[in-house]
Amino acid sequence: QVQLVESGGGLVQSGGSLRLSCAASGSVFSITAMGWYRQAPGKQRELGADITSGDSTYYADSVKGRFTISRANAKNTVYLQMNSLKPEDTAVYYCNARSRQRDATIDNYWGEGTQVTVSS
Repeated sequence: QVQLVESGGGLVQSGGSLRLSCAASGSVFSITAMGWYRQAPGKQRELGADITSGDSTYYADSVKGRFTISRANAKNTVYLQMNSLKPEDTAVYYCNARSRQRDATIDNYWGEGTQVTVSS
């Protein structure tokens, strides 16, 4: 019911910046929160940043002060501005959305991921 497409990943040098975008389509008005997860080689997928429909934000300690999550006015696109990138930020970044259904259950949706590589 919700489709997510990420873009903006790439190769950047340590200390550089990238901006990731996630475009949601389908039943976008049912979305209650969106976030960015990442999975580095040999590690578990972890939550990096999250934003609710009320614009409350959450940041993992590892990215706090360097990354900023935001949404477009239409509420169907979320961004992750990544500054002061470190090699440890190298990972596949996945967009996530939670959607409340008619029966009050929450469905979890995922994009296919975009690669971010930070060289040193």
